[in-house]
Amino acid sequence: MGAAMSKYRVVRMTLSGRLALILFSAALLGIVAMPWWASQGLIRDVVTLACYIAVAQMWNMLAGYGGIVSVGQQAFVGVSAYAMFVLAQTFGMNPFVAVFVGLIAPAILAVPIYGLLHRLEGAYFAIGTWVVAEALRLVATNMPMLNGGAGMSLRVMTQFSAHERAVASSLLAAALLLVTLGGSYLLLRSRYGIALTAMRDNPVAAASQGVDVGRLRLLIFIATAVGTGFAGAVYFMAQLRITPPSAFDANWANLAIFIVMVGGIGSIEGVLIGAVIYFFADRWFGEYGASYLIVLGLLTLACALYFRGGLWGFWSRWVEAPWFPTRRRLIRQEGENA
Repeated sequence: MGAAMSKYRVVRMTLSGRLALILFSAALLGIVAMPWWASQGLIRDVVTLACYIAVAQMWNMLAGYGGIVSVGQQAFVGVSAYAMFVLAQTFGMNPFVAVFVGLIAPAILAVPIYGLLHRLEGAYFAIGTWVVAEALRLVATNMPMLNGGAGMSLRVMTQFSAHERAVASSLLAAALLLVTLGGSYLLLRSRYGIALTAMRDNPVAAASQGVDVGRLRLLIFIATAVGTGFAGAVYFMAQLRITPPSAFDANWANLAIFIVMVGGIGSIEGVLIGAVIYFFADRWFGEYGASYLIVLGLLTLACALYFRGGLWGFWSRWVEAPWFPTRRRLIRQEGENA
């Protein structure tokens, strides 16, 4: 008989994660196939929900992992959307191609913005991002090339049939979710995800272990700017019209904060839950105006005070079944050598 020996293995996937992966893949396929089974109204609603999820997930990565609280992410929504409109309407580029080419704008813009504001901390950084977004709104309002405050219409879309537009919108919505949710999940499961988690928990300790905190924050700021811009371009392409107040609307930051705080900061699952709640609340109660916004604000405050982990964090206290597992677990196995 050989001596008993212990074996260990690292487990990264769970049963709930496998089921969620199957459902996520099925959902993407369903979105791609929408032009052949869904109405135009449903396609528009799904595209809108996908944009909400993407913007919220990018803010979640920025604040929940990068430790950077921004209330000016609408800057990247507006810049990317306007870039797409100018490329398509003014220069004649295919609008569906312009969505991706226009992402160069938020990627470039994010570098000087971060360089200008990165020395600020906490609320000062957040206010700084809002000031930048407002400055960009004023620039867009007074720029003749963008038709000023009157905004722009995407008239080139008339060259495509309704079915072609539905196909393109569905493909873009699926790509948006794949890039923002799928990309975030793959990033968090990589060694960069470990560095992000360490930086979120304790930046000083992470730096002492070799994590380049400054460089990592710059990269996550640029990545989330591009993801947010992608959502903005897809959203306004579906709307067919853009104006400075709508493109640089502070409500983009508000909805991201609400979704993440209610659903659960630092988790992809929380973003999905919060986005669905916000989407249906906006559809059902949006007509009540200011009172509806007050209720959403109070709900966000209640979650911040009593449910720091949001609804997903509260659920996870009782049931450990992550949809997007990112933690590594060391499992001990007992065996014998003959």
